[in-house]
Amino acid sequence: MKNWLWIAGAIGLTLPGLFLRLGGIQASPQAEAALSGLSLLGAAFLLSWACAAAQIEVPQPLALAALALIAVLPEYAVDGYFAWTAANDPEYVGYATANMTGANRLLVGIGWPMVIFLCWLRGRRRASVSVESVSVEVEKDQTIELSFLVLATLYSFIIPLKGRLGLEDTVVLVALFGLYIWASSKGNVQEPRLGGPSATIGALPKPTRRLVTVLLFLFPAAVILAAAAPFAEGLLETGEVLGVDKFILVQWLAPLASEAPELMVVAIFTLAGSAGVALGTLISSKVNQWTLLVGTLPLIYTISLGGAGSLDLDSRQMEEILLTGAQSAFAIALLANLRLSPRGGAVLFLLFITQLFFTDPAVRYGYSAVYLAGALAMLLRDRGRMAGLWGMMKETAGTLRPAGRQ
Repeated sequence: MKNWLWIAGAIGLTLPGLFLRLGGIQASPQAEAALSGLSLLGAAFLLSWACAAAQIEVPQPLALAALALIAVLPEYAVDGYFAWTAANDPEYVGYATANMTGANRLLVGIGWPMVIFLCWLRGRRRASVSVESVSVEVEKDQTIELSFLVLATLYSFIIPLKGRLGLEDTVVLVALFGLYIWASSKGNVQEPRLGGPSATIGALPKPTRRLVTVLLFLFPAAVILAAAAPFAEGLLETGEVLGVDKFILVQWLAPLASEAPELMVVAIFTLAGSAGVALGTLISSKVNQWTLLVGTLPLIYTISLGGAGSLDLDSRQMEEILLTGAQSAFAIALLANLRLSPRGGAVLFLLFITQLFFTDPAVRYGYSAVYLAGALAMLLRDRGRMAGLWGMMKETAGTLRPAGRQ
């Protein structure tokens, strides 16, 4: 009953924003942003539970592709709206970049340290455990995700050098995403780990389970499509009314609505003793967003424009992409030995949280330099990390070779 109440509560979150949209009701920008954001939040919860339950029904390769696409749907809808509108208003290019970079940095800067903290908190409940003794081991199967995160991160540094996001980026990044799904589909088949509402759905008789799962895909998808535009515009108008930098609002408030359910799922995994699975979930989401989400923005822009075009980036947008890529490189170096230490988690969090208070370009470039210098220092000082990365890449390349040529 508790799990069904969770599902009912998530549906309830979607309704005010949905009524606002479908009923043509006029509201203040703040109310519109808040109610539409709650709709996105509720829809994201429903999708996460439906995704987990669907693993029982769908063949693994198809499940991997479908789940990866659905995982970024709330974020994709908002960012896609900005990219679509940018064809008529170039100012929206900045908002698309803000939302994309904010979502990517939030996963690493908040999500990864949160796993370490909750792992320590769980240990404290059972015994006297010091922070220094807590670390999270990444599961061996996650080396594929880390390998593709390396490739996507290396490519990301090309984007600010070009000063634009174009269809060539779509080709490269979407191809990386496709290869990632293909490589992952060749991994070991494992029983899905279900918990909470997804476990309740999975325990239903097969016909009922399938019906409930389909409905929990279709309804939140419709909610997300209905709420994305008013949420985005409500944020921008709120910034205008309150005199707050709209770029900052879009960069940090918009991703919170779409990432919150995933962070909660990660928290549940960690507190249940599956910290490695929790961290692996965040790594997978980072790969999805750093490839598929970024890669589809120029495509959406081109379709809206009605002809080939590219998202031209100004200096602020280029520095944000550079900073996001630098954070990703630092995070990869931390995980090169398949282990996230408390010290590494603390540094990730401190570098993330302190940069929020500085918008000066020189300071932002300074943070990028710190991330890159830290990554380089770790790899040069500990040759085992470099060897670990190289081993991951070789192993992943082996999974992409045709059968008989391993």
